Amino acid sequence: MKKVRSTFTISDYIIDELEEVAKELNEKKSHIVEKALSLYFDYLDTQLADKRLNDLKKGKEKLINADEVFKELGL
Repeated sequence: MKKVRSTFTISDYIIDELEEVAKELNEKKSHIVEKALSLYFDYLDTQLADKRLNDLKKGKEKLINADEVFKELGL
């Protein structure tokens, strides 16, 4: 997997905690941030799935039959 350098702003107390954890675990800060974001994205996937299910139950969203999708895509 290709690594990309990125710059962003974050609260000083988060940086302090990140530095403490990185030092104690002898891990690179970037590795800890990458793992944390990956776990958080998994959590967000669950939240989005729950929201979509609730929207479906409330009639805000509509299911589309797979056959219709395949037909529209020419499959």
